[in-house]
Formats: sequence, structure tokens, C-alpha cells
Amino acid sequence: MKRTMIGGQAVMEGVMMKNLDRYAVAVRKPDKEIVVDIQDYKSYSDRYPILKLPILRGVASFVESLVIGMKTLTYSASFFEEEEEQKSSKVGSFFDKCLKGKTEDILIGLTVCFSIIMAIGLFMILPYFLASLIKNWTDSKFIISLLEGIVRIGLFLLYITLISKMQDIKRTFMYHGAEHKTINCLEHGEDLTVENIRKHSRYHKRCGTSFLFIVMVISVIFFMFIQVDGTVEKLILRLLLVPVIAGVSYEFIRLAGKSDHPLVNWLSKPGIALQGLTTKEPEDEMIEVAIRSVEAVFDWKPYVEALRKGEVEGCPCMKKEKEKSGKAS
Repeated sequence: MKRTMIGGQAVMEGVMMKNLDRYAVAVRKPDKEIVVDIQDYKSYSDRYPILKLPILRGVASFVESLVIGMKTLTYSASFFEEEEEQKSSKVGSFFDKCLKGKTEDILIGLTVCFSIIMAIGLFMILPYFLASLIKNWTDSKFIISLLEGIVRIGLFLLYITLISKMQDIKRTFMYHGAEHKTINCLEHGEDLTVENIRKHSRYHKRCGTSFLFIVMVISVIFFMFIQVDGTVEKLILRLLLVPVIAGVSYEFIRLAGKSDHPLVNWLSKPGIALQGLTTKEPEDEMIEVAIRSVEAVFDWKPYVEALRKGEVEGCPCMKKEKEKSGKAS
């Protein structure tokens, strides 16, 4: 049996879990009922095999995570919205008819594009201009690029810190913790119960927070050693390298999720430490939601049983079992 790479994200009062070609979002409604929505999903790499290549698969995965993330966030938020005015409803119906029922998909697409543009502007373009202010004191491209990287990471940390103070975001980060704890419990071969999950770590190497931090760090390295002259050329270079940086970062996170090598663990520590801001200890009710989300896309009981027997490829228990067999022979 292959090692599962199930993953997910927190949504408004809920958790989304994705496994292979299905994802599910479980939400606890205001009346405390848990609702689960399951969707089949054909990944970009399955549609276009070229996107299975290293680096390219990272770019595709990043875009997919944004699209699915927006869809599941929209779904979860729908349970907490106030009733729309009749006029707004009529306008929405009008556009839905004109766009042949594609209104939501188009809005999600526009939101994803806007989010990417804002992120590039805030974390790629702005640091460049801020770092350029020291040109009057030094002509060293290396120092300017290094300062740009420091500013970029500083802005990212400031952004994470500020949003972590928002009350609504705090609850989302608690669900984020529930998601991580549930996956950690599963990966350690324990039954998915509230009691078992509660004792596991809320930190995980394959977290999106770690991915974003790795993006920041790798961008520093790229921009320090890939240099061009001219402001316009430098801005174009940064835009062109964004997909490459995202792809390389994905490859590292992918490796980190599969490897327990000391070097990989050491390199993962800063991103994991940052999860101290983006995850919080969840309530038991939140853990229950995470369990429901996992169960909607993954039959965990046979997997846990196989894990305990050392029959799962790539897991520590499997390696130990093989070592014992080798010694016995």
C-alpha cells in the first residue's frame, strides 16, 4: 500500500481535505450540525500530462490549491452570510443566466487572479522598490538584493502576524490546527478519535505556511544570483521567475513530506516554526469536523491497519520491518 499524501486546509468553521481525485469540505453550521460536501476533481496534471514534470507540477498544484481553496471558502461562508436583499438576488440571477450558470466559477477565477497579482505586488515588487532606496549609499547589487530579501521576508512575517490577531482568523487557525493534528494522527497509525488526535502536534512539514515561507527564502537566493540591469528588466525578471520559484518550493515541500532525513528536517524548521502563528490548538468540536472531512475522502481504517503492520511503502515502520526481515535471513 502506498503512503497517503492526503492534505487540506482550514475554511470558515470547517476543514477541507483532499485525497487523490476527491476533496471534501466539512463545516459546522451555526446550529452545530456538521455538513459535508464531496466533490470529484480532475487535477491539471491529469488533464495535461506535461504538468507532471518537476517544477511544472508545483506551479499547477499551487494554482489548484488556490482554486479549490476559494471554492471551499465560498461554500463554508455561505452558511454564515446574512440574507441578501431581494434586489441583489435578482442581479445575481440575471448575471447567472447571462453567464449560463458560470457566475461563481468566473468570480472565483477573478478572485484567484486578483490574489496572485496582489501577492506579487506586495511580496515581490514592493520589496524591490524599498530596497532600491539604499542605492545612494551602496552600489553593491549583492547587498541590495540581500536587503530586498530581508524586506520581503519581513513583510511576509508582518502580514502573518497581523492577520493572526483577527478574531475570525483565530478560529480559522484553530481549524488549521485540527487539520494538522488529524493528519499527524493518521500518519502515525492511530485511530481517528478526538482523544488520539488531541495529543498530536499541530505542526506539519507539508503545510501551506511552510510552502509560502520557502517561496520567500528561495526568491532571495534567485534574485541574489540572477541579475539584470535596468529597472524594467528587473521587474520583468521577478515576474517571470515567480512560477519557477513556486515550482522549486513545491519540490522541496514534496520532498519534506516524504523524507525524514536530518538535513531536510533542519531546513523545514523555520517554516514549521512559523506555523506557530497560523495554527492554534483546536477545540474538540473542531477535531470532529476534521475527522468527518477525512472520512469523506479516505478510508483510514485499512490504512492504519496496514501502517501498523509495516505494509505501507515509505513509512518508518515499513523500513524497520524490512530491516528485521533482512537480519533474520
